[in-house]
Amino acid sequence: MRTVLVAGLLAGTATLALAASPAHAQFSDNLIKIGVLTDRSGIYSDINGEGSVVAARLAAEEFGGKIGETPIEIITGDHQNKADIAANLARGWIDNDKVDVVADVPNSAAALAVQGITRDNKRIFLMSGPGSTDLTGKQCSPYGFHWTWDNHALAAGTARALVEQGKKSWYFVTADYAFGHSLETEGANVVKQLGGTVVGSVRHPLGTSDFSSFLLQAQGSGAQVIAFANAGGDTINAVKQAAEFGITQSGQNLAGMLLNVNDIHALGLEAAQGLVLTNAFYWDMNDETRAWSKKFEDRTGRKPSMNQAGVYSATRHYLMTVQALGTDDADKVAAKMRETPVNDMMMKNAKIAENGRVFDDMYLFQVKTPSETKGPWDYFNLVETIPAAQAYIDPKDSGCPLVK
Repeated sequence: MRTVLVAGLLAGTATLALAASPAHAQFSDNLIKIGVLTDRSGIYSDINGEGSVVAARLAAEEFGGKIGETPIEIITGDHQNKADIAANLARGWIDNDKVDVVADVPNSAAALAVQGITRDNKRIFLMSGPGSTDLTGKQCSPYGFHWTWDNHALAAGTARALVEQGKKSWYFVTADYAFGHSLETEGANVVKQLGGTVVGSVRHPLGTSDFSSFLLQAQGSGAQVIAFANAGGDTINAVKQAAEFGITQSGQNLAGMLLNVNDIHALGLEAAQGLVLTNAFYWDMNDETRAWSKKFEDRTGRKPSMNQAGVYSATRHYLMTVQALGTDDADKVAAKMRETPVNDMMMKNAKIAENGRVFDDMYLFQVKTPSETKGPWDYFNLVETIPAAQAYIDPKDSGCPLVK
């Protein structure tokens, strides 16, 4: 369940010109230890999983695998999409393995459990995978940083775009746990605010293989849009089975509230063409994203998801902060991380709010038709850029007690 990976073995020198550490650097246990807690075997293993570990290693390798003379070590664990397992692993890492940072944690229920543990133990928590806005709302933490996206940002893109196209009646097929509930709520709120209606919803267990009964209810509702408030393997199965039911041919529209490029790759363009989705990252945006994604693909054989790119960005920002301060003291690092805009291949001058929300731009994409694509992984057409201020909840309205 846990494999120790020493980052930087393949990189003798840093790939970036980074400032040297202060002369009297102080690091606990003479080690900078990052635990990538992820889904290595379940429905999110493709969009997070081993790819998240690779992304963290790529960030560490830019520093030559160490800060000054202090090594960077990365360990990884599988939370199996269970909050209790995530909590036990995080607690064991902190108590026994002296982990300084917990990173990734797809699955909102698992992330909410880890948020409490890292808060109580003063450990940095870098999230790139969970969607619940509670993580920067009522359950925020001075040590918690929510990278990449959240459910409000997805709804602000996908739901808004479809309602503005005149698709105003919605039915939600929702994963029955914290993430799905939050995503449905955010999407439904946007639909209603723009004058649309939600005619119904149904909830399914995590890891459902047979969506037939749920799809029949959605089809029978007559809604213009059937929205899947789920992710990973659940979304792939739902969209594939919707195609078999001929739902789009009958005039209803499908909306994947959380889709990644990996999901489109698994679905194929025949099934996925025309889908509208919101993402924080796409490998083919510019020269920087293409260059980094090539490094990632060389290791994994696949292009990165936005979650995996977010793990890289968060890990890199943490390490740059530690390098600048010369310490891994969590209070000092957390304060400095918030003061410093995020600049890397994924985002430019992204501010971090008091509640830990990283304000990065989001992008509305439409999936290409088979005739438009130039080859594997060439799947998205950019429709519009959604400014961060429009995509995310204003921190003062988040309910986070840290926001003054």
